[in-house]
Amino acid sequence: MSETIRVDVWSDIACPWCYIGKHRFAEGLEAFRRQHPDVEVELESHSYELAPDTPENYAGSEIDFLVKHKGMPAEQVEQMLAQMTAMAEAEGIVFDFGRLRHANTRRAHRVLHLAKEQGLQAELMERLFRAYFAEGREVSDPDTLAELGEEVGLDSDEVREAFDDEAYEEAVDRDITRARMLGAAGVPFYLFDQQYAVSGAQPAATFAEVLDRVLELQRGGGSDA
Repeated sequence: MSETIRVDVWSDIACPWCYIGKHRFAEGLEAFRRQHPDVEVELESHSYELAPDTPENYAGSEIDFLVKHKGMPAEQVEQMLAQMTAMAEAEGIVFDFGRLRHANTRRAHRVLHLAKEQGLQAELMERLFRAYFAEGREVSDPDTLAELGEEVGLDSDEVREAFDDEAYEEAVDRDITRARMLGAAGVPFYLFDQQYAVSGAQPAATFAEVLDRVLELQRGGGSDA
C-alpha cells in the first residue's frame, strides 16, 4: 500500500505571498518526489480572504487601496511593491502592480469551490493569480471569471451561477473558520497530515525538508516535537 502525505493550504488569489508560495511549494514538492517517487502527496487548497474589508466593486489600484484604505504612506507602499516585484521575478512570476485592479475576492473563492468539485481547482487558481497580478484583470467581475473559468475547462454558465451560489458561500466560510481555529494569522498557511503547520511562503528547500520530516514521522522515525 502506497504512503500518502496530505497537505492542506489556505490562500487568497489577491495575496502576493500566496502566489510566490504556490510556486515555491511546487518546486519543493518536485524535489521531494524525485527522492520519494512512490509517496503520494495529496494537495487541497482552501479559501481565505486577505482583505475582507475591500469594498465590493472597488475601482482603485493596489496602491490606492494601501494608501487610502489602509492608511499606509505612499513611499512605503511603493518600496514594498518594488521589493515584491523583484522577489516574484526571481521565482519566474510577473507582478505588475501598475495594472493590478484591487478586488474583493469573496466571489472568486466561490468559483474556486466549483472548480474543486470538477478537479480543476489548481488550474483555475494559477489562472486567477496570473490574471490578477500580471494582467490587470477584474477578478470580482462575473464575465471575467466566466471567461477565465472557461479557459481552464469550466462551463461559463456554471461559473456565473457559482458567483452567487450560497452553498459555495458557505464552503468559503467553512474554510475561513477552520483556518482561524487552526490559529492561522495570515496566508499562505500549510497543514501537513492534519497536524504539522507551516506559515508563509517558505523557500522550496524548506518545503521539501518538511515533507521529508513528515514522512519520517509517519514511518516512526522520530518524535513529534
